[in-house]
Amino acid sequence: MATLATTVPKKVALIISSTRAIRAGPEVVSFIHKMLLTLPATPKPEISILDVASFNLPVFNEKIMPAMVPAHGNFEYEHSKKWSAAIAAFDGYIIVSPEYNFGLPGGVKNAVDYLYNEWIGKPVLIVTYGITGGNASSESLQKTLAGMKLRVVETRPQLSYAGPGMGDMLAAAGTGKLGQNTLELWGKEGKEPLLKGFGELVELLETPVPEPAKSG
Repeated sequence: MATLATTVPKKVALIISSTRAIRAGPEVVSFIHKMLLTLPATPKPEISILDVASFNLPVFNEKIMPAMVPAHGNFEYEHSKKWSAAIAAFDGYIIVSPEYNFGLPGGVKNAVDYLYNEWIGKPVLIVTYGITGGNASSESLQKTLAGMKLRVVETRPQLSYAGPGMGDMLAAAGTGKLGQNTLELWGKEGKEPLLKGFGELVELLETPVPEPAKSG
C-alpha cells in the first residue's frame, strides 16, 4: 500500500537581536510572534525564538574570517561555534532590531558579522522598532544582508513607539516593558506590514535559490 509523502516544514528563526541588560526586544518579539501565528500561511513554517544575548558574543575575536569557515578552517571559540550551529539549523530568519542614535546597534552588526556561509542564500525578513520605526537601522541591515547574499524580503515592517514625544520609548528602554498605547498602535498599524512581509518570507522559503549564470 502506497504511503503519502510528508513535507517537512521549513524552520524560521525569529531573532531578538538587542543585547542590552534591560531591553524591550523580548516583548517586541513576543508581540510579533503572536501576530505571525495568525497568518494562515500554507505551508506554514515552524517559528523558533532565538536570542542573540544568550550567546554572549564578544566583539568579533576569531582569527579566521567567517567566509573561510568551514572550507579553510573552523572557529576557535565556543561562543562562535554555538552561534554558528544555531543559525545554520534554520531555513530562514526574521531579524528584529532596535535603532540606536539613528543607526544599527553595534551588537546586532557584530552578531551578523560573526557568520557568513551559515546565512548566504537564505531568505530574511527585517523588522525594526524605534521612535520613528527604526528606518535607519532597517536600511543598514538591508544593505548588509543583501551584500552578504541573503534574500532580503522586500517588505520591511517598521514599528514606531506611540507618541507624543519619547515617553513610551524611554519607558520601554528603562523597564523592558512596552506601553499599552504602543501595543494598541502596533496592533492597528503594524499588523498589515508584518503579515505581508511574513507572507513574502514564506514564498521565498519555497523558492529555490537561483543558480548563478554561467559565462560563455
